[in-house]
Amino acid sequence: MIDYLAHTPTPGTLKALARANGHHGPLHVHPYNEHTLILRQNKSTHFEAPFLYLLFGNKRALLLDTGATADPARFPLRATVDRVMEEWLARHPRETYGLLVAHTHGHGDHIAADGQFEGRPHTTVVGPGLAAVVEAFGLDAWPEGAGTVDLGGRIVDVVPGPGHQDAAVVFHDRYTGLLLTGDSLYPGRLYVSDADAYSRTVDRLLDFCATRNVTHVLGCHIEMTTTPDVDYPRGTVHQPDEAPLALTVTHLRTLRRALDETAGRPGSYPYGDFVLVHEPATGSA
Repeated sequence: MIDYLAHTPTPGTLKALARANGHHGPLHVHPYNEHTLILRQNKSTHFEAPFLYLLFGNKRALLLDTGATADPARFPLRATVDRVMEEWLARHPRETYGLLVAHTHGHGDHIAADGQFEGRPHTTVVGPGLAAVVEAFGLDAWPEGAGTVDLGGRIVDVVPGPGHQDAAVVFHDRYTGLLLTGDSLYPGRLYVSDADAYSRTVDRLLDFCATRNVTHVLGCHIEMTTTPDVDYPRGTVHQPDEAPLALTVTHLRTLRRALDETAGRPGSYPYGDFVLVHEPATGSA
C-alpha cells in the first residue's frame, strides 16, 4: 500500500510538459510524478487542446475530463488510459483496480470521449449534469460546502465552482497539492457566464486555499502567449510561444480583483496571465 498522506505535498515536475506543438500523436502523457499523470490533447486533433489529469490511488484512479474528440480512431483516450494504468499496475500490483471518470465541468471539449469508457470493467463515469455531480461528490449544500473522493488513501477535495458553467467543480489533490481549476482559472480567456456565481466561486476557493497546501494551480487550456496580456486567437492550432500552464493562488487574488473592476461590463479585459471575458447575459461559453 502506498502512503499518500505522509510527506505531503509530494513534489512533481512540470519542466518537460509538452507545449501545443511539442509532441506528436493525438495525446501526450506527461508524468508529473510516479502516481500523477498530466495528459494533453494535440492541437492537430482539436484546437482546444485540453489538459486531462489522471491520479492513482491504492484502490482506483481518477480521470478528470475526457477531451474534445469522441472518435477513438482520432483520439484514443481509452486505449491510452488503459495502457498507462497497466504500466502503473505492473509496478504496483493489485487484484482489482477501479477507474472513476469525472469532469471539471460539462462543456463539450471536456466530455466528448466519455463514451469510450462505456462498458469498461470496474469503471464509473460521473455524468456532467449538476444533479449527477452533486450526488457523486456529496455536494448537498451546493454551491457551498465541499466534498471528497477517496481513491484508496489518496484524498481529493471537490469544491463547487459554478460561474463559467453551472456544474463546474474544482479538485484539490492533497497528495500533490495541485489545485485543478478546469476552465475557471487558466492562462487563457476566462469566460464568465454568471458573474455573481463566478465571484462566489473565487471567494470560496480563496477561503479553501487559506487552509490548504496548494503547490500549483492547473487549468485545462493554454491560450496566452509569453507576452503579458496577449492571447492566441480562438482556433489557433500552432502556439510556439505559449505561456506555461501553472498558475498560483496569487492569480486567484488577481481574478477576484478583476471581477470587481469589470463588474457589469461585457467585453474582454486582459490581466497579464489571463483575459477575463464577460459574456452578454444571453451568451454561452
